[in-house]
This record gives sequence, C-alpha cells and structure tokens, in this order.
Amino acid sequence: MKNVSIVIPVYKEVSNLYPLLEVLDRSLCAGNYVFELIFVDDGSTDAVLDVLKQLSFRGNPVRYIALSRNFGYQNALKAGLDRASGDCVITMDGDLQHPPALIPALIEKWEQGYDIVYTRRKDNKKQGLIKRYKANVFYGLMRNLSGLPLERGVTDFRLISRQVCDTLGVFHEQDFFLRGMIKWLGFSQYAIDYTPEVRFSERTKYSGKKMTEFALSGITSFSVKPLNWAIILGFIFLFVSLSYIPYVLWCVFTGHAVAGWASIIITIMFFGGLQMLLLGVIGIYIGKIFIQSKQRPTYIIRETNIF
Repeated sequence: MKNVSIVIPVYKEVSNLYPLLEVLDRSLCAGNYVFELIFVDDGSTDAVLDVLKQLSFRGNPVRYIALSRNFGYQNALKAGLDRASGDCVITMDGDLQHPPALIPALIEKWEQGYDIVYTRRKDNKKQGLIKRYKANVFYGLMRNLSGLPLERGVTDFRLISRQVCDTLGVFHEQDFFLRGMIKWLGFSQYAIDYTPEVRFSERTKYSGKKMTEFALSGITSFSVKPLNWAIILGFIFLFVSLSYIPYVLWCVFTGHAVAGWASIIITIMFFGGLQMLLLGVIGIYIGKIFIQSKQRPTYIIRETNIF
C-alpha cells in the first residue's frame, strides 16, 4: 500500500469544504493507495477550523494545521509539505478550480517514474480579456526576468515525489515561491493540461495588486536580472548625457543660447526619477537580505492534529 498526501491550503473558505470532500471522495482511486487530506487553515476568520475538527472526528482521513495568522498561500503550502508523510504529495486549491478528477492521472504518471507531475491551465474563453492579458504579462515577466522557464498557465496543482518533498524541506527562504522552486530543482517532470472548473464559492483572493506582488517576489527571489538592467540603464543614460556635452560646447562657441530652465528642470526630474527607480530595485534586494538575516519562521502553527 502506498500513502498519498493531499495538501490543501484554505483561507475563509468554509463553504467549500463539504463540496470539496464529496468530489474528492468520488475521485480518489482506491486499491493500492491510502490517502490523507491535510488542510492548512491560513488564519481564517470564519468557521473553517471548527468544520475541519468535526470532519476529523468522523473517521475521515482529514488532518488539519491551523496557522496563528495569515502567512500567505505559499507559506501555507510549505507548512503542509513539511508535515506530509505520503510517498508522494499533491498540492491543490480548495475552491474546486483544480479538478480532483485529475488526481488519478497525476498518480499514474508518478507511477511511471516522474518525480514531479505539474498542471498547466488552458485558456478559458469565459475569462475576461483583461484577466487573460494580465496572466500573459505575469508569465512573460517571470520567464524574462527570473531566469526560469515557467510555462504559461502553470499552477500549484501538482504531484511531487517523497524525494522532492524532502528536498523542499531543506529550504528556509522567507520568500518561498514554490512554482519557481519546482522548476529550479530539476528532477524528471511531466506536464498535464486541464481546463479549470468554475469556482464553487468565494471570490478569488488574487487581486491585481497581489498578482503584482507575487510576480515581484518570484522575480527577485530567483534572479538578479533587475540589478543587471539597472546597470545597463545607467550606462545608457550616462552615454546619452555625455553625448549632450558636444552640443552644449557648440552652443557656447557659436554664441547660441543654451536651452532654458524648462528643459533643465525636465531633465533633472527625469534623471531624478530614474535614480529613485534604480535605488528602489536595489532597496528590494537589500530588504530581502535584511528579512532573511532575521531567520524568523515562515509560519507558526497554532493547532494541529498531526503528531
């Protein structure tokens, strides 16, 4: 018998729990597998934890981890992975957009020898044009600036082997970006495409602001390319400034008036803004070093039934 752990972070999604369990019960293949469901309550303010406790008392294979506050989706995933004991571990969302019916296919590929079986979300024409455009921008930035070959539509719905899970347990980064980490690790990987289901209830937790923060965190966690671009921009504008000197000298020797205060003010404002931008990029990296040096835990468990 092989053990399969399924890690599901939830945040204020109490209405999703019972429907999700029903679908999982129909989808999980029996026979040679024993399943454990690990729900990670990421500091919910509704009755998520109470429902999980009730479910665990009814003989269901439900384990729960209640974090002391909201630490974010990636850190909630890390908490579940750190305590998953299965021969393989599956991570998925709790809103039913990740189809549980795909779990047998993930396990089948794992049985064929793949260490990582990840999923790619197909374009859904029902999604708005703006949302699809933001997704394209997100993955484009991640590929071009992070240095990681992230395919468009890659999600956190995946299966990883025991070896991969143990390897991830070694990492103690403050900005834990699992999608990038999975690509960075290597191992044998296989992709499965799927069409997302309709969200059962609750609105998406990923607003445009959070998507921007998510992309920025991923880029700066895996690459120093923004710093390289800062140097390149600095050289470009230095060259432009130097090329302006002959024009000024020509104006002086020929008696032409040098450009007035308006152009000077605009130039000062432009280069001042550019300097602030470059200092901001450098500051992000310095801030990451400062936070990492504190060595604080990425999550704190308030209560759990996993021992």
